[in-house]
Amino acid sequence: MTTTTPAPTAMPGSSRSYPSYGRPFWQRLLLRREAAIIALLVLVIIVASASVPHFAAPITYNFLLLDTAPILLIALPMTLVVITGEIDLSVASAMGLSSSIIGLLTQAHWPFPAAALVALLIGAGGGAVNGLLVTRVGLPSLAVTIGTLALYRGVAQGLLGTTAVTSFPTFWTELATSTIPGTLIPVVTILIAVLAIVFGVLLHFTPFGRGIYAIGLSSDAAAFSGVRIQRTKFILFVLAGLVSALAGIFYTLRFGSARGDNATGLELSVVAAVLLGGVSIFGGRGALPGVLAGALLIGVLASALRLAGITSDVINVITGTLLVLSVILTSFLAWLQRTRLSAARRRRDTGGPASS
Repeated sequence: MTTTTPAPTAMPGSSRSYPSYGRPFWQRLLLRREAAIIALLVLVIIVASASVPHFAAPITYNFLLLDTAPILLIALPMTLVVITGEIDLSVASAMGLSSSIIGLLTQAHWPFPAAALVALLIGAGGGAVNGLLVTRVGLPSLAVTIGTLALYRGVAQGLLGTTAVTSFPTFWTELATSTIPGTLIPVVTILIAVLAIVFGVLLHFTPFGRGIYAIGLSSDAAAFSGVRIQRTKFILFVLAGLVSALAGIFYTLRFGSARGDNATGLELSVVAAVLLGGVSIFGGRGALPGVLAGALLIGVLASALRLAGITSDVINVITGTLLVLSVILTSFLAWLQRTRLSAARRRRDTGGPASS
């Protein structure tokens, strides 16, 4: 007697299964949420260029990239954090804290590179505090980072009070807004591209990155597989704090002003970009190309709406709506996948194993 072995199927929430690799490569490449976000980004750019006055001007894309740069930077480590099933809502407050530190040290006549280095170290330290509270104390990352969001913002505003420091070296402020020679592409785009490659390789092509996905799918299974869960999450929170401080430095130089309330509310746009880009809020799924497209999509919409005369309050409402829709869509797709897998199992069980 012989029996046939049913094809392995993916566990709920997983984005890959053996049967999925039986499809043509173009289907595996294009029939994904990340590809849909990229296509939507291109469509929005085309529509905005045709219907919104001055949107197609090269200078508009220059300001668009400058405005979106902090979101793109922070979204890189945030993607890895969310894939593990955690979240960091203190990133914008870390930006404000790094801005205040730079302003304070500049007032004390520190060289700007030294002040920036201190800001980066304190940003990494703030991420380490989040990581220790989550991994060692065992507190939920949502509660921890809501608390440190208020803590870091309070410290940032306490350091400078209502003072705005604007006396920064001209070389650094001009560098932050300078463009690649012969183009209107901001120089900061090179930094974003380099970090995107680094984080992309780390997430998609290393054992560390595979461990990140394993943690998001099942912490217990990851632990039995040898993944060091606490160390991995701690490293990711430190990276989130470090890159947030870097974004805060750029933000300060770009506007030439260090204030404790810099980047207030930016965490909403970062989280919206990550979830809109295809990362599951429940962990275990996502890819950096979709996140980068999601961040750019939010930037394009905000830029087009501003040029159309829409107020910032309405833009915030639209961003919040996109965030809610991203969560709903992720849940719906997970339910749809579970339903499809359950139907496939029922059909297989009804047919029964073949025998001879």
